[in-house]
Amino acid sequence: MKAWIIAAAVLVGSVAPAMAQAQLTPADIERLQDAVYDAGTDVSRLRDRDPRLAESLQRELDELREEVIYLKVKLRKESSVPRAEYSSVRDRIDRVRSDARGDSARASESRPAVSDTRISATEVPVGTEFDVRLQSRLNSGTARVEDRFDTTTLVPYERNGRMLVPAGSVMRGVVGSVTPASRGIDRKGELTLIFDRFTIDGRTYSIRATVMQALQGETDTGRVAAGAGVGAIIGGILGGVRGALTGILIGGGGTVAATEGNDVDLAPGTVLRVRLDAPLDVAQ
Repeated sequence: MKAWIIAAAVLVGSVAPAMAQAQLTPADIERLQDAVYDAGTDVSRLRDRDPRLAESLQRELDELREEVIYLKVKLRKESSVPRAEYSSVRDRIDRVRSDARGDSARASESRPAVSDTRISATEVPVGTEFDVRLQSRLNSGTARVEDRFDTTTLVPYERNGRMLVPAGSVMRGVVGSVTPASRGIDRKGELTLIFDRFTIDGRTYSIRATVMQALQGETDTGRVAAGAGVGAIIGGILGGVRGALTGILIGGGGTVAATEGNDVDLAPGTVLRVRLDAPLDVAQ
């Protein structure tokens, strides 16, 4: 009996460390952040040699930076994240660094902007842009990391005459990071917005999307049509929007910044232009 108890204790003791190693830790997040910084340095050095490739790698790095923020928020919220998610992001960062340094044959030519992969009839392609209306105020002086917010789409999205995303669909996001303004040192306020959920006809899909522009004013009814170009808006949709929101700058990775010394203040009703960073199949 004693032998059985000892054997069970040894088994439990060996399984626990293995389970711990399979989960993400704050130290892993720090390593990813350091890797993104180092990759950014490599990409900057590449600009003089191959500006086109550097631009392509920078776009990929911006998306990876957003994914690191997403993992950080997810770890804080759920306390347990599979290590496989860390490994995937780490490997992609390593690949960017390899390309930027010229360690890979891929660095000899820029990557194609568009894939030849066939798009299904129910797929909303990567790069599609939606204009969405913010439902609550977001301010860098009062917001907190992990605050949730909702937006609603202004126009429907169609493909080949089929409605895939009706107007009024709810795109949800989370605040990934917050920097309050400080007038004493002219530090501008910043918010990182991560869009991760899209509820369409009562079904919720996981997405990855980035804010590209903040607009002001009311918007007329229109449609986004597949084949009209990424983010194309027809039917007079731009007629009621008064243009870019003044005092707001949009940076890489979904960062929304204000002018020096001011907080970011996005009022309810603000229109955000959001780009899908991965395809979405609404048939799944």
